Amino acid sequence: MIQLYCFERILGSLAHQVTYDFSGKVAIVTGGTRGLGRQIAVRLVEAGCMVAVCGRSAPDDLPAGISFYQADVRDADQAKGLVDAVVAQHGRIDILVNNAGGSPASAVAEASPRFVDAILKLNMVGPLYMAQAAYPHMAAQKGGSIINIASVSGARPSPGTTIYGMAKAGLINMTQSLAQEWGRDAIRVNAIVAGLMTTENAEATYGDAEAQAAVGRSMPLGRMGTGDDLAGAVLWLSSDDAQWVSGARLQVDGGGERPYFLDLVKGG
Repeated sequence: MIQLYCFERILGSLAHQVTYDFSGKVAIVTGGTRGLGRQIAVRLVEAGCMVAVCGRSAPDDLPAGISFYQADVRDADQAKGLVDAVVAQHGRIDILVNNAGGSPASAVAEASPRFVDAILKLNMVGPLYMAQAAYPHMAAQKGGSIINIASVSGARPSPGTTIYGMAKAGLINMTQSLAQEWGRDAIRVNAIVAGLMTTENAEATYGDAEAQAAVGRSMPLGRMGTGDDLAGAVLWLSSDDAQWVSGARLQVDGGGERPYFLDLVKGG
């Protein structure tokens, strides 16, 4: 028992010392000007990566080491132009993080065709355009990592955000399909299935700080997720430690959401 305890302590200590060196690598993080995407971009820079982020309008500021490119990833030509511009400036593209996404709540019965089209393009079609644009460059350099930020909304019912859930389900399927199509080119494609996250828009989704804290307490690990939680998964999937990981659906959800029926059952 003493030997086992010591071994676990050593492993735990080593786990906290894991660092990544992405010197010489180039990454694109869509939706990386703010929120979760910005936190992912910062962590990649800290690991030595050259990072490009994009958006429809320039942010007021960006941390050192991050370059901004104006582009709407929902447009195929702009997605291709973004990737080509990054490759022209830096010579390569090693990591693509399809992070841009989201949706306001909307009852399906009232959703207009324009709204449906916009949500599908942002959360599913845009990532496809970006992957298509990155493919020839990654294939030519014989390797790359594409990471799609999906959601638990694409893996379980998503009432109130049905169209968003549809799009994220499609994104997960796209991830697994591209992993098989592009594996021969040493391109790895994975999805992070994000759980309930704390973002700048969390109040609109979950309520005030007290309500968010209650949501966090309901989860197995006792809190909602953060950008650092996602970034840690992105770093691992981008690293050589995950060189034989492709087509994965990596759950980053704090253990998942507690089934509501348990609260209705005596002693649940």
